[in-house]
Amino acid sequence: MISFNKQRPLSDKQYSAEQFTKVPIDEHAAEAIERESISAWRDAWYRLRSNVGAMFGLSILVLLIVMAFIGPLITPYDYYTNNLELTNQPPSAEHWFGTDDLGRDMFARTWMGARISLIVGFSAALINLIIGVIYGGIMGYIGGRLDDVMNKISEIIYSVPDMLVAILLVVVLEPSLFTIIMALCITGWINMSWIVRGQMMQLKNQEYVLASRSLGASGTRILFRHLVPNSLGPIIVTLTLAVPTAIFSEAVLSFLGLGVQLPAASWGTMINDALKAMILYPWRMLFPAILISLTMLAFNMFGDGLRDALDPKLKK
Repeated sequence: MISFNKQRPLSDKQYSAEQFTKVPIDEHAAEAIERESISAWRDAWYRLRSNVGAMFGLSILVLLIVMAFIGPLITPYDYYTNNLELTNQPPSAEHWFGTDDLGRDMFARTWMGARISLIVGFSAALINLIIGVIYGGIMGYIGGRLDDVMNKISEIIYSVPDMLVAILLVVVLEPSLFTIIMALCITGWINMSWIVRGQMMQLKNQEYVLASRSLGASGTRILFRHLVPNSLGPIIVTLTLAVPTAIFSEAVLSFLGLGVQLPAASWGTMINDALKAMILYPWRMLFPAILISLTMLAFNMFGDGLRDALDPKLKK
């Protein structure tokens, strides 16, 4: 036979009922919300703000954008006036970034090039966003044979090298800012459309979509009122990473002599002009090359942090 000993009390001290105070219970306070409700976008902002790398990239981008518009204004020199008496001057208190082979101020030209590069990058990314969301939304929402045909068309366009298409278009048309933006938009929307298509195929069978369809909502309303807003996370991240791609493509076209024409300044044209005298006058290539690298790094760091902030799987 197995016997169990009763547990002994921890203390032999006796307590009376008078020593206890009854805690009042408020039934209304039991249902009160003690913590403030946080929306998904505010939660994403808090997580993004805690990411040091993403905030560093965002700070660099804000600084570049501000300097692109006020940089040429804070120097007494312009970006297009030639001064052959001051050719190839090193950085000094008078010319902060030095001068080029025609005596033009490199500080003004560098920030004017930043303005052009940022305008091209944001414009091309915005146009690609609009085309990609519409094309990918139709593919993913309708599906079926139409999805197969449209997907094959996008695959055929994607198989053509985008830089080759851009070069051919710039050669056929007159090189200008509009031509460069149009050249970058011919194939740049493909990745966005595939991202949107995948999101549409994942969300179109959700309960809220079925409820909206049963209430008589049109396909256009469901697509742009319900599906696209619920896909903004991947769309914003893709848009953020598309801007540096457009900036780099513009720099390559300008480096090849197919970008903006003189006397306009661009990072690519400045590097092309400095290539011939890179050993003797390295500052002419140094500043635009650093700014291109810094812009690409800042956009990628901010895009990676934004992707982590908007990913619900990484929510703590």
